[in-house]
Amino acid sequence: MLKKKILLGVTGSIAAYKTADLIRQLRQNDYFVQVIMTKSAKEFITPLTLQALSGNPVLENMWDSSEGNGMAHINLSRTAELILIAPSSANFIAKLAHGNADDLLSNLCLARKCPLLVAPAMNVEMYDNHATQRNINTIKKDGILISGPESGEHACGDHGMGRFINFETLMLDVEKSMVKNLFKGKNILISSGATFEKIDEARVITNLSSGLMGLNLAKAAYKFGAEVTVIKGKSNYNFPSCIKTIEADNHSQMQKFVNAEIVMSDIYISAAAISDYKPKPVYGKIKKKSKITIDLLKTEDILGTIGLKNKNTFLVGFAAESEDLEKNAKKKLVEKRLDMIVGNLIKESMGKTSTKVAIIDKSGEIKLQVGTKTDLSLMILEHIFKIYSKEKENELIN
Repeated sequence: MLKKKILLGVTGSIAAYKTADLIRQLRQNDYFVQVIMTKSAKEFITPLTLQALSGNPVLENMWDSSEGNGMAHINLSRTAELILIAPSSANFIAKLAHGNADDLLSNLCLARKCPLLVAPAMNVEMYDNHATQRNINTIKKDGILISGPESGEHACGDHGMGRFINFETLMLDVEKSMVKNLFKGKNILISSGATFEKIDEARVITNLSSGLMGLNLAKAAYKFGAEVTVIKGKSNYNFPSCIKTIEADNHSQMQKFVNAEIVMSDIYISAAAISDYKPKPVYGKIKKKSKITIDLLKTEDILGTIGLKNKNTFLVGFAAESEDLEKNAKKKLVEKRLDMIVGNLIKESMGKTSTKVAIIDKSGEIKLQVGTKTDLSLMILEHIFKIYSKEKENELIN
């Protein structure tokens, strides 16, 4: 079953050739795609190519009588969940800023009731031009959403801002534009992945965390409108460019960066598997022996320390357990003075894409959920919003 209908507008930018791959990605994610091209877009890519990839006729003529009532721009906009202009030229952004409607696509944008997401793509000089920047600021104020651009090398050989945004970020922005903006104006800090501690100059001690849950939590928080910062340990995954990421290899770095960032954070989700112990420092490389002894020193509980001192940030912990999941998770919730905790069983979670979690808040409510880490991350963020909002309302009343 197809998710939602997207009207994909293609304008006269050299990045129009990337629309072919974009349509593939949208369809792979079960979106129904209807392409509308401007006249200049056809100079860069043919309608037949986009028709074959989308599975639908490409529209361009505002006066097409086959639409029946002659109101194609009204009919199309009534049934769409999103209008996506990708790529958008400087000229089309100027049209949006001034309310011009001289073709089917610009008429659709004016007649819409759904969100409008624009992905600019143009030469760096055109992008930096005062007129273009003024037009972008105008359409932002009008409620039009912007994805990108990014910096890099252009087709003409120039280097700088103006490149078409990467597909990973654009796909996140597509989803973001069609969900509730639960965390608009909120800063969410997430720690993710595993830390590793040196045994000697060649060896480390670490754990089996893949960092997948942290990645999905960050994506979910971004989709829900938050400004997201991730303190990233060892992970099998890279984070999208739209999410601020700070590398933290070991416990010491993780503690340093979390403490620095939490003062600016409304919510902190501690999803990293941070080392509870670290080896006593050894310089050089331990030579091979039949048996060696490694002295381990206990590290400071980063989240527990924050829970004792911090009263302004909403704190969410993760409890990876081997037994008595709910009992042990509840204990950590109280001991670390958290607002919420998510418990999971190690054998069912670490390194896996699906798992079972127990979501527990201060009221003692327990929600057992089973699913992919992608779906569970959305559920976790929705529950955080529910509890966080309730706490803020109570603060206002009192």
